Amino acid sequence: MALKVSSRGEIPPFIVMEVMRAAAEREAAGNAVYHLEVGQPGTGAPQGVIAAAKHALDSHRLGYTVALGIPELRAAIQEHYRRDYGLSVPMERIVVTTGSSGGFLLSFLSAFDPGDRVGLVAPGYPCYRHILRALGIEPVVMQSSVEDRYQPSPALLDKVQAESGPLDGLIVASPSNPTGTMMSVEDMKRLAGYCSDAGIRLVSDEIYQGIAYGRGFESVLTHTDRAVVVNSFSKYFSMTGWRLGWLVVPEELLRPVECLAQNLFISPPTLSQVAGVAAFECGEELEANIRRYAQNRTVLLEELPAAGFRDLAPSDGAFYLYADVGHMTNDSLEFCSRILRETGAAVTPGVDFDAERGARTLRFSFSGTTEEIVGAAKALKEWRR
Repeated sequence: MALKVSSRGEIPPFIVMEVMRAAAEREAAGNAVYHLEVGQPGTGAPQGVIAAAKHALDSHRLGYTVALGIPELRAAIQEHYRRDYGLSVPMERIVVTTGSSGGFLLSFLSAFDPGDRVGLVAPGYPCYRHILRALGIEPVVMQSSVEDRYQPSPALLDKVQAESGPLDGLIVASPSNPTGTMMSVEDMKRLAGYCSDAGIRLVSDEIYQGIAYGRGFESVLTHTDRAVVVNSFSKYFSMTGWRLGWLVVPEELLRPVECLAQNLFISPPTLSQVAGVAAFECGEELEANIRRYAQNRTVLLEELPAAGFRDLAPSDGAFYLYADVGHMTNDSLEFCSRILRETGAAVTPGVDFDAERGARTLRFSFSGTTEEIVGAAKALKEWRR
């Protein structure tokens, strides 16, 4: 007799991971690869973090911590909001998590029940909808447009709710993956007010904050204390493999999040927590990374149009360019496979981010070295000649 397999696992794969695998296979065969597929900084953790980790290995027992995270790290995050945002965030509302992925799981489980409806725009980070669906929560995908900078708006929420019913929650990301677009101060304020008035739980993905080009950035906490904020040490702090993130949660969610964290994770990685305290003192090194991203972005904005990639979303932050390639293909999966095979450039098909329109879009990540970005641009231009 066959044994049952849960339907929770019947969600689509995270396609960028499939692209990474194909790129790794090409490299293993001795062929050159330009990595423009993965949303991962090309540098490792800052030196201060490495030094703190080495010291911790020699001097700490590295056992479990409390589920909410060590006080030193929570205090450092609190100081980060005071220093960089001018915000007074109570330390009690700060929860250290196992990456932003653990933060999303805790957020969704604490804020929503099975059958609830949570809005999110397309194009958008695919794991939002995949995690929601695995938890029995309905992802309500809203088709955004370049006119709205691929961001949600009160008008779009009105339209969706009039057509399909009220929402229980909304996920917003500024800067966004995959487009890199950011919401203006006024647009964020209007959206936060709308959600508060409508009883919609706002979940703000702020993991790319700190990475912006000619624009300031702000947390949704500037406008409301009712939202859930998800952040991470992976992007700005270049600590992807350390699996460390944090939440800022409203008071009513703090105890539910704590109980869930105790049972699901026990605690975030202790070594990462101890070392992560030092990340907030590594500003000079981290800002050098931002300058490199800006240089890489300039290279692609200048060179991609010459390779035929002309229709690009406005990239205000993060380290992505999102391109409409409908004049080249209506099968972005096959097109990306062909690009990798014929040029060595690994890029991500848009179907990862937009199931309805992604067959005609691609995402380019410029988080690697400038040499790699220049090499990829040259290969793509030669390929299109």
